[in-house]
Amino acid sequence: MQNLPTTLPDWLTLLESRHAETHIDMGLDRVRAVKERMQLAFACPVIMVAGTNGKGSTCAMLEAVLLQSGYRVGLYIKPHFLDFNERARINGDMASDEALVAAFNVVEAARGSIDLTYFEFTTLAIMHLIANAGVDVAILEVGLGGRLDAVNVIDADVAIVTSIDIDHKDYLGDTREEIGFEKAGIFRPGKPAICSDPQPPQTLIDHAEQIGADLWLIGRDFNYQGDKQQWAFGGRSQRRNSLAYPALRGANQLLNASAALAALESLRMRLPVGAQEVRAGLAMVELPGRFQVLAGRPTTVLDVAHNPHAAAALAQNLGNMGYHRYTYAVFGIMQDKDIDAVVEHMAPWVDHWCVAALPSPRSADVAELAEKLRAKRPAGAKDDEFSVTTFADPAAAFADATSRAGQDDRIVVFGSFYTVAGVMAARKASLH
Repeated sequence: MQNLPTTLPDWLTLLESRHAETHIDMGLDRVRAVKERMQLAFACPVIMVAGTNGKGSTCAMLEAVLLQSGYRVGLYIKPHFLDFNERARINGDMASDEALVAAFNVVEAARGSIDLTYFEFTTLAIMHLIANAGVDVAILEVGLGGRLDAVNVIDADVAIVTSIDIDHKDYLGDTREEIGFEKAGIFRPGKPAICSDPQPPQTLIDHAEQIGADLWLIGRDFNYQGDKQQWAFGGRSQRRNSLAYPALRGANQLLNASAALAALESLRMRLPVGAQEVRAGLAMVELPGRFQVLAGRPTTVLDVAHNPHAAAALAQNLGNMGYHRYTYAVFGIMQDKDIDAVVEHMAPWVDHWCVAALPSPRSADVAELAEKLRAKRPAGAKDDEFSVTTFADPAAAFADATSRAGQDDRIVVFGSFYTVAGVMAARKASLH
């Protein structure tokens, strides 16, 4: 037997090298077998969150409110921007390298000859880490889809589906009805199944009814209303009035917050949460890369929007920001995304495109991307009013945007987690 790595970077390198040889098998049999050998189980309530967009925000709000309420909280969230440790949080703090290495060793010992992908292996390790950390509640974010995602080997006490839109077509299908069925795979008989998409696919509703899940739909079982100062949540038997808007900015955050509060209402006998804790949690919640507006000028916005639904929300949020002379976009995206639709939503808001190649074999070709974007040049626009430039990586694209943007301009970084992560890494390096 080979010697196992002793550091987290070495472990991740090993898993990536194995992953290159492992075909993506969408079944859960292998993950379930290793889970049983590990005797992986949670002794606390588990909240599972799936959805095309809004998963991370909903998880972060749940974590913030529950921490404010004095509970010990475990959170599995993905992907990471700078450090793998961001994926596992215990009581608001990132897991240590040592804790993750120990968890990797447990999975390796249990798997025997069973092949696991990078995602399956790390998911089992982080769930083991959280399950053994003495937490009062575990929040698990689903990766891709739901029904066949590695997280779904656990039975959730409450399952949330945030939004359903077209993404990952090769795996999940190319209609909202097909994707809705995949997301609904995290629902369980007799357990609360919460959907905050205002137009849920019929497949999601039908599946919940067929298995006997306790389906909560926005507009039917819970809702929200608000004015410019505050908002209110109404659930089946619980109202939350005079709430401050969530610290996470953006048009869809009240849908996400309402899903989180509906989940907490469904768990109120096991995890009671007070009004003040809800207010404080929502006011303090943080999540990098989701319409994150950085301090200083020019205004800089980081947003991982990488599909049409998220790009539409980003465009709406940019429109609500007030006047900026020019907008520079640092834009890199994966080839398998619906690039035309993403560009269609964003083109009216962007004057200068800084197009970046991404550090992935799936990166869209920058020359082809630039050609698409040049076709969006407004009639009569001068060179100082519209431009498209290509770069080898997001850091170089961001450096160019920063050098050209004036105090009254803004820079928006979007298109992929890789795009935002590249800019975050560059900014961190420049501070040292």
